[in-house]
Amino acid sequence: MAPVGEMVLGLPDVRLRPFVNRYVGYRERADVPLVRRESAGVFVVLILGWGAPLDVTDPRNAERGATKVDSFVAGTFDGWCTTRTVGVGEGVELLLAPLTARRLLGLPLSELTNRAVGVGQLPGHWLDRLRGRLAETAGWPDRFALLDRVLAGRLAASPPVDSRLDWAWRWLVASGGQGGVGVLADELGWSRRHLASRFRQDVGLPPKMVARLLRFQQAYAALTHVGATIGPPTESATGAGSPGVTRAVDWAAVAARCGYYDQSHLIRDFHQFAGATPAALLAARLVGG
Repeated sequence: MAPVGEMVLGLPDVRLRPFVNRYVGYRERADVPLVRRESAGVFVVLILGWGAPLDVTDPRNAERGATKVDSFVAGTFDGWCTTRTVGVGEGVELLLAPLTARRLLGLPLSELTNRAVGVGQLPGHWLDRLRGRLAETAGWPDRFALLDRVLAGRLAASPPVDSRLDWAWRWLVASGGQGGVGVLADELGWSRRHLASRFRQDVGLPPKMVARLLRFQQAYAALTHVGATIGPPTESATGAGSPGVTRAVDWAAVAARCGYYDQSHLIRDFHQFAGATPAALLAARLVGG
């Protein structure tokens, strides 16, 4: 049985948009356990929820996850994980760039690498208090306005990150993960070791892994475009009962466009970061609608 619910998108105040691109409000009812596979990414997930709790599980190490939490922060991950819930859940989801999360949370992201942590376990508990205020606030517009006020105040009170580190992050993002780490270190006048140390501390992952994840995110996003171009599978196109929707996709071209050496390189990253091949993910997306 498919979950039933609503999703509402909100734009942060214009002064916050360099840091937070959107708010996603949701209300969802799952009458049977709902399990989702969440792909890796060089971003920080913040869920401020109320209602049915979630389990977040990293299949590589159960101790990295969180159990029966309605609100949590997941740091930058270099592998996929799963979430599981049943019942009625409601809340707001934010995807934060690592250096923004570093300022908001007030702790090195190395402490959250490949980890999901309930917000009540974080220093200061301000996120737990915010979760309570959001739950007591009626309506999504007022909830989003509350987020604007609190997040703006936190950013104003936090020291900015090192401008050189911020520039390095933006340089990698602008290159789509295709810029060489050695070139980046030379541009900064840093050794590769120092660059890697700074990224591990404040981004949570070394720059080579960040570059890989940026390429993967670009390729993963391309699935939406590919799916819209192909449309849902039909028996006349694929044969009865066959999920052969990927015959029309030139995965080698997708790989080249996103900076991969070849198609097999793309597939290896999808296995590590999403737990499935791009063809399998696209087939599931097209069949699921």
